[in-house]
Amino acid sequence: MLAKKYRLNKTKDIEKVYKNGKSLIAKILGIKFMENSFNYSRFTFVVSTKIHKKSTKRNLAKRRMRETIRTNIKLIKPGYDVIFLARQGIIDANYEDIKSNIFYVLKKAGLC
Repeated sequence: MLAKKYRLNKTKDIEKVYKNGKSLIAKILGIKFMENSFNYSRFTFVVSTKIHKKSTKRNLAKRRMRETIRTNIKLIKPGYDVIFLARQGIIDANYEDIKSNIFYVLKKAGLC
């Protein structure tokens, strides 16, 4: 589980990132990100019902994304709010595919 201080939970903070953040897209996921005023980064993970109707499949994708961030939190540049947005192929992807896509977009954004 991702530590509480690394979670982006408040609706107003998430809306702020959606409205003012920059975005990048990879094959199976995209991100929206912007700077925050903390000395650590915060993350949230979104998997829409458009991706899959079953919540168990959506939650599996979120757990895989969360675990990738949790285990590699030290490699990520502090001071950003990041929203991970799942895209259509994420349900069929394995953990390694998700991990490589996350690091691809983070490197492209300059956050890694």
